[in-house]
Amino acid sequence: MKRFLKILLVVVLTFAALNLLQRLLVPKYQTGIIEGSMIEEYYNEAENHDVVMIGDCELYENISPVTLYEEYGITSYIRGSAQQLVWQSYYLLEDTLRYETPKVVVFNVLSLKYDKPQSEAYNRMTLDGMEWSSAKVDAIKASMTEDEKFVEYLFPILRYHSRWSELTSDDFKYLFEKDLVTHNGYYMRADAKPCMGFPDPMPLADYTLGENAMKYLEKMTKLCKEKGIELILIKAPIEYPHWYDEWDVQMEEYAKENGLKYINFIPLQEEIGLDMTKDTYDAGLHLNVWGAEKFSIYFGKWLKENTELPDRRRDEKYSSVWEEKTKRYEKEKKQQTDELEKYGKLVSFGANAVKG
Repeated sequence: MKRFLKILLVVVLTFAALNLLQRLLVPKYQTGIIEGSMIEEYYNEAENHDVVMIGDCELYENISPVTLYEEYGITSYIRGSAQQLVWQSYYLLEDTLRYETPKVVVFNVLSLKYDKPQSEAYNRMTLDGMEWSSAKVDAIKASMTEDEKFVEYLFPILRYHSRWSELTSDDFKYLFEKDLVTHNGYYMRADAKPCMGFPDPMPLADYTLGENAMKYLEKMTKLCKEKGIELILIKAPIEYPHWYDEWDVQMEEYAKENGLKYINFIPLQEEIGLDMTKDTYDAGLHLNVWGAEKFSIYFGKWLKENTELPDRRRDEKYSSVWEEKTKRYEKEKKQQTDELEKYGKLVSFGANAVKG
């Protein structure tokens, strides 16, 4: 028995040491590239959401859930990540349905341009933050590039063991607990860099959206119908990367065939009130907080007029939670604005000076 207990103790201590080492070596995504922290933040949510949005940066940098709540009482969350591919969106939807069943799911269609896995770096920023389930397993298998190995997702220490020379103070500071870097999935930027135009789009040999991408859109449509969820397809009001008219026609036809709502917001920039000399922080690729709030007000109005979403502002179950979310949101917006006025740049951006 003594021998057995000694062996057991050694095994337990070894696993504990490896787990600690793995925690240390895995990227923390708390400064600089913070997009890798976005997916995991969803699991901190205390209340359900009437709207869940899944997709890439055209959602998480352009729509403010706090604004949707303040203006219309819509409770929402953006399960977004950098270059989120459509099969990743589908499995994130599966994962979300383990915890809640929203009334509406919004999917941004830009990612349909990709038909094959693209990049391990972007894969990691989406997949590492998912909690383990069959949805995560399937998402990894669908997303891996030729050089990736499933075992390195199962045991990230095998992938990141060489990060010793790259460790920073963040790796120790956020070893056990991270700060929030988004507001219900929204990535805030208050700075502005005007759009000066984009290069002419390159003609394509074939404008047909890929078979694999469309297969996962069909799976998403089927899953939403099975769960009684309304799936809404949108194209955010961003002109680059270019959204071809031929793709837009295919989306209109798909939506009509499947009884879905689809709206392309690019032609509606002026109606939304967007001024791309002021409402973007990176020359027109994404909206800043002022542009995101304008778009959210417009989209929220559209949602209220075209769906049956309830107004939760007088619901005690939600009001206190969203009051705290709103305070944190406004605090960070003021902080970023003050920094821009004082320094001409966001000196603490990415360091998450505002605690969640």
